[in-house]
Amino acid sequence: MADRVYLDWNATTPLRPEARAAMIAAMDHLGNPSSVHAEGRKARRLVEDAREVIARGLGAMARRVVFTSGGTEANVLALSPGLKAPAGRIERLLVSAVEHASVLAGGRFDPAKIQSIPVDPSGVVDLGRLVLLLAGGPPALVSVMAANNETGVLQPVSQVAELVRRAGGVLHVDAIQAFGKIPLDINQMGADLVSLSAHKIGGPKGVGALVLGSGVEEPIPVLRGGGQERGRRAGTENVLGIAGFGAAAGAALAGLESDQARLGELRDRLEAGLRQVAEVTVFSCGVPRLPNTTLFTADRMKAETAVIGFDLEGIAVSSGSACSSGKVQPSYVLEAMGVGPAAAQGAVRLSLGWSTTEADVDRCLQAWRKLSLTLLKRSDETVLERF
Repeated sequence: MADRVYLDWNATTPLRPEARAAMIAAMDHLGNPSSVHAEGRKARRLVEDAREVIARGLGAMARRVVFTSGGTEANVLALSPGLKAPAGRIERLLVSAVEHASVLAGGRFDPAKIQSIPVDPSGVVDLGRLVLLLAGGPPALVSVMAANNETGVLQPVSQVAELVRRAGGVLHVDAIQAFGKIPLDINQMGADLVSLSAHKIGGPKGVGALVLGSGVEEPIPVLRGGGQERGRRAGTENVLGIAGFGAAAGAALAGLESDQARLGELRDRLEAGLRQVAEVTVFSCGVPRLPNTTLFTADRMKAETAVIGFDLEGIAVSSGSACSSGKVQPSYVLEAMGVGPAAAQGAVRLSLGWSTTEADVDRCLQAWRKLSLTLLKRSDETVLERF
């Protein structure tokens, strides 16, 4: 696969060397982290070291980090009715219309108690509508993601938090796409609950975390049994996965500033190159986005055909969230933004990562020049006259 270019980092990332090394080392630790003997204490140390790294990366307290089997479980654990809020017990859930599918599903809330917060044409949550929704009923748990997995849009989380706080509610932030890519601080965001996932930052699949703010009540456990994770999540901790998560988080946070600048430049180079070939629409390009994400379409382009075409040229891209792969349907994120069905069904996502190079971007653009002839039914003369 060395001759291929991977541009689907928002779906999952390669395992970082630091994470691989940490996991291999963890294989030599025999003990159960709940055991009190020396072997158990060594395993426990691996778990707690990772917990501290992740907490520092979010400005949180280590004891408020709860390890889970991934981002979806972290979201479901967070979306818990009955939480104590300043204005009383949480009875309903408000979620932005562009949330990840695991949040849109509502966790453990009754579907009748879930309301959608609309977004504007750029994909930014409508704060005015949020105010009205908050005022229209009992205390609410509000879930707004830090960064969208398809468009890369950064939501105004701190402004959302202020509105939620005034209304006496609780705020959950899905930061799975943002953590390790942009600076985040749970206190500056004003979040009460934050979800994370290891495999989005170079850690292993199958491990995530829910980070609790200093003042929020403990959510009701999804998994009950033993007293692991301070009684918040039963089951023996995935020591190998957690060690990899901690190492990946440390590496991502150490290189965050330089990667953020470099990837932003590569993304701009990529988008400029796409536009040179055809009349391309880059979604949400007028608002703050992740530095690594481009979601684009062109007239008459079909996303499924484009993804296959790029793949045959040795370029891995996607048509949106990997959790919806295989489904030939318009992006619900773009539909929520008011994008028409044809454009929503023709969107292709390119997402970059720490090992993406200029050569990778140039190879993608070379493939785009070739594919545009068939994808957009353009003639050679039409493409060449743009250079």
